[in-house]
Amino acid sequence: MDKALEKFGDDIAIAFSGAEDVALIEYAHLTGRPYRVFSLDTGRLNPETYQLFDTVEKHYGIRIEYMFPDSVEVQALVRTKGLFSFYEDGHQECCRVRKVRPLRRALKGLRAWITGQRKDQSPGTRSEIPIVQVDPSFEGLDGGAGSLVKWNPVANVDGKDIWNFLRAMNVPVNSLHSQGYVSIGCEPCTRPVLPGQHEREGRWWWEDAKAKECGLHKGNIKDESVDGAVQTNGTATIADIFDTKDIVTLSKPGVENLLKLEDRREPWLVVLYAPWCQFCQAMEGSYVELAEKLAGSGVKVGKFRADGDQKAFAQQELQLGSFPTILFFPKHSSKAIKYPSEKRDVDSLLAFVNALR
Repeated sequence: MDKALEKFGDDIAIAFSGAEDVALIEYAHLTGRPYRVFSLDTGRLNPETYQLFDTVEKHYGIRIEYMFPDSVEVQALVRTKGLFSFYEDGHQECCRVRKVRPLRRALKGLRAWITGQRKDQSPGTRSEIPIVQVDPSFEGLDGGAGSLVKWNPVANVDGKDIWNFLRAMNVPVNSLHSQGYVSIGCEPCTRPVLPGQHEREGRWWWEDAKAKECGLHKGNIKDESVDGAVQTNGTATIADIFDTKDIVTLSKPGVENLLKLEDRREPWLVVLYAPWCQFCQAMEGSYVELAEKLAGSGVKVGKFRADGDQKAFAQQELQLGSFPTILFFPKHSSKAIKYPSEKRDVDSLLAFVNALR
């Protein structure tokens, strides 16, 4: 903790979920260095968790930086699928709206973040996490792959030792822990565990053990490497990405039509992606924001899923080398221009578009 705070200063923050990761705040406090804390308020946390947030702020004399989901996205999700769709088709979509996208916004303002992940929390997904790593799923302040460092200082600490530390230091904890809760998330997706049950069995209990990541640490779920990207384990339900009204979903015939046209009505920017690709997931926020900025500008923004059966076509016709590949189709040329950089922040992508349109 001391090394992380010393190295990154104001460009690093602790991710606090309102559970036993309050230990991270105590460790930071003990260093005597200034530190930042942020938390994701999904709108569906337990009252006890909100009470802990208030207690922690007063105990340490800090202000937690709360991140909230986009109200329009939440409204669209609830109106379309109801309040409890995750019980039927998995938690990934709800977590993406309420947790992953707000986290992505928070991390875009940092160069590093600190998590409370431990190897013993989830044998299916966290058994190999290192103490420090280049974040495999998100981008930081400088943009592009490798722009964010992820610290997991308690990765090798057992849960019982965390609790011995909390008791010894008289640290405030979530009152839900005294009711049998161990791992604590949103109220509908968290329940107490019985003696002998693993702590992660209290989260998303209706799903497979290897699917029990909400997307904040999706890089933990590894299956095989494809074109340099880590593919999420096939047992997990992966929601589509770049899902917004400002981005057009293109079919193969639609892309083929773009390739044939030499005189288009408007230029197009198209991302070739795979929803399981961690680098595609990392640029989702930037690409969605870019689409919003370009709405009504005369430039159409699209996406084409280029894995699976479409991969050979994309490699042969669309210059696909790895995911994501970004192409610009000029208004008066049939040849697509490939985005040459790994910096996928909004400003870099917008500069690319403005230079060509």
